[in-house]
Amino acid sequence: MDYSIRGNDLFLHQPDFDLDETLDCGQAFRWTKTAADTYEGFYLNTPLRISCVDGRDRIFRFENTSEQEFLKIWYSYFDLNNDYGELKRRFSEDKMLKKACGFAGGIRILRQDSWEALSSFIISQNNNIPRIKGIIGRLTEHYGGYPSAAELSSETAESLAFLRSGFRAKYLVDAVSKINSGELVLSEVAALPLAEAEKRLMTIKGVGPKVAMCALLFGMHRLDAFPVDVWMKRALERWYPNGMPEYVRGYEGIAQQYLFHYIRKHPQEDM
Repeated sequence: MDYSIRGNDLFLHQPDFDLDETLDCGQAFRWTKTAADTYEGFYLNTPLRISCVDGRDRIFRFENTSEQEFLKIWYSYFDLNNDYGELKRRFSEDKMLKKACGFAGGIRILRQDSWEALSSFIISQNNNIPRIKGIIGRLTEHYGGYPSAAELSSETAESLAFLRSGFRAKYLVDAVSKINSGELVLSEVAALPLAEAEKRLMTIKGVGPKVAMCALLFGMHRLDAFPVDVWMKRALERWYPNGMPEYVRGYEGIAQQYLFHYIRKHPQEDM
């Protein structure tokens, strides 16, 4: 990893990273594009303004970010310890994955807070990204930041009417209840075998396989989690009727993101 400090900013040289492909692909909902190649957002309640200042050499500016904050928060959040270049080389043994990696090779899996990711994907059900961001924006504005499950303990579906989240409010309340009671401990769920972890999350009302897998992949960094929506079902039927290649094992979630991004932009393409 190559970075330097200049004044109050940190500059990172990071191949295999693109802000649009990572921050605006539907895996996180608290990032806003404020200018060309610039985003503002949060990890929990720590803000960041990040810009790509050199697209050819992939230089990124973390504004008002100390080395300590970068190493404590953003190094992990942007999954900088994983060699995505090597993963793409491995995936590219497969014809379709090679195309997908070439098309959106700057995607990285964000290492989000487990509760924020779970609650965000509960809110995301049957919803579009602008509406999801609006609901989460109202939630954070009301609480002065992203609230923990403990901070939400007194809420009911009725008291959350200000979110304008519809049927999703009662699912959020059920998740809060199960976490605060100790029935569901997210750190323990994250350590379970994948199928068992998925099953545990699906004890929350309204949480099905897709939301559970999204929470595992994006909130618990289970890179073997493989969310399947209508786009991925189509990709699997068209390109992988016998399952994913063996060499993506352990990193199915990263492969999924490349394929998901590709098939949405090339819905008619055959093998």
